This record gives sequence, C-alpha cells and structure tokens, in this order.
Amino acid sequence: MSRSSLQLAKDFVTFPVRAMTLFHEDRLGLSCLATERFDYVQREVRGTCLDIGCGYHNRFINQFLDGNGTGIDVFPYEGLVPEQIVEDMTHLPFEDGSYDTVTFIANINHVPEPARDAELAEAFRVLRPSGRIVVTMGNPIAEVLVHKVVWLSDKLLGTKNDMDTERGMEEDEEYFLTDREIRGRLTNAGFRDIKKNYFKTQWGLNHLFVATKPG
Repeated sequence: MSRSSLQLAKDFVTFPVRAMTLFHEDRLGLSCLATERFDYVQREVRGTCLDIGCGYHNRFINQFLDGNGTGIDVFPYEGLVPEQIVEDMTHLPFEDGSYDTVTFIANINHVPEPARDAELAEAFRVLRPSGRIVVTMGNPIAEVLVHKVVWLSDKLLGTKNDMDTERGMEEDEEYFLTDREIRGRLTNAGFRDIKKNYFKTQWGLNHLFVATKPG
C-alpha cells in the first residue's frame, strides 16, 4: 500500500487541512494521518513483524504487511481477538528471536514510565539477531495540540477518532516523549545504529527511529 509519487505530493500540499479535519480513513483522494504513519513505517519493516499497540482491527499488519506478523494490544479494541490482548507488555508471550521487526507506532509515550525499559527489553528479546525496532513520535507541540483537539472533537461530537479517548490516559503515560529519552531507552535496551527519519509529507512534524539488535 505504498503511496505513489503523485499521492505523496498531494498529501504534502494538503497536510494542514488533513491534520485539522481529523479523518481516520482516506478520503477525497487524500491520505489520513494514520495511513501516512503506516506507509512510512512499512518501508522500514523487514520480515515478520510484531506490532505492539496495534489498535483497531490490527490495521498495520493486515493491510500494510499483508498479514505478515502479529498485532497485540493491552486494550480490546474493535476488530481484535482475545489472543491479541496482552495485559502485561513487560512479559510478551513469544519465544526469544521470534520476529525480524518490532514496531511501536505512535504509542510508546503511552507505555507507563516505570515500564518503558522493561517493555523495550522484551522487544529486544523477541527480535532475531540483526532484527530492527521502529518507533514513531511526533513533534512535542504537535503531539499535545493534536491530542487536545481530537479529545475535544470526540467529546463534543461523540466520535471515536482517538483511541486514547476510548481507553483513557492512565497514570505515568505522556502525550509525547523527547527524542533524547527515546534514544536513551533504545540504547539501554541494547539497540545500536539508531537512525532518525522525518515524515516529509507531514512537514517534518512527525518522525521515526530505526534501531538494530546486534547480530
């Protein structure tokens, strides 16, 4: 489901409109912000993928990776089956070296602070040697603004545009993590060769980190 050059150009020009309309499905020939995130992340995925915090319908694995992987979440969102619900992400139900890629797409800030190192250590454990982790995070100001606007929209209009609205923000979660914290925690977990790539069609206000488990 990679976007064409024409689609990338349209998405770049219309980013402010798309960011403020809050739609969560592609419309009017434009990509929603979720599709953009998935498109950028899929380019970094190698082999079988474990998507932690997969959300509604396990969309990234099912639609962008053709089912080549596993999506899990702590909350029973619509479209997930009981086997995909893992209440304690610091003890993943998978053998060592089960996956080639692990992804945290727009959600590592929702891992409670005391559990972040343990959860990343588990991601490291289930990766094969030379496997990679992909973590996305937006610009701090943009993250706070979008969360507040979407929350207000869901509250006033009764929509469910934000998964956080349905699940609720728990103690020790945050609206964003700094790049410094993400790099530091990835390093502490044992990952190396950490690289940062910006989402060009979101005007650099969103980005991802790719890091590797030593072979």
